[in-house]
Amino acid sequence: MARQRSFLSLILVLLATFLISCGNPTTAKAPPTYTTAQLEKIQEYVPNILAVRDRASELQQLIQTQQWIKVGNFIHGPMAEARLSMNYLSANLLERDQTAARKVARELFDDLVKIDSAADTANKISALNNSEKAFADIDKFLKLLPQTTTQSQAS
Repeated sequence: MARQRSFLSLILVLLATFLISCGNPTTAKAPPTYTTAQLEKIQEYVPNILAVRDRASELQQLIQTQQWIKVGNFIHGPMAEARLSMNYLSANLLERDQTAARKVARELFDDLVKIDSAADTANKISALNNSEKAFADIDKFLKLLPQTTTQSQAS
């Protein structure tokens, strides 16, 4: 009986050793990084977004003076182009940032719709509040982007 136990123990040790040796070692993955092509794409679109962000006071001035047609032109022109650039950039971000970037771009769109609606009804307060939200959304989006030389020079 003692001989069977020692033989059984030997088989179990060999089986455990074999199973452990067949396991794949876990390799550490490098964190995802941006490719040169992605960074170039980002550098291509960021200046358009920064240019619109820097024109925030212009939109607020148009709203204050109740120039509703020009407000509409600004929203459908430069602001719409900035939103389009944000959508293009979202696809070039790392996967972990894409969802947040798309959400912020959608929030900007919603704010632009509200500004347009406020301009149609000549609601100055609503237009001002939503324009502040829109530019805050642009700032949120810019924080999601990797730091590039173009972006750091513009800030």
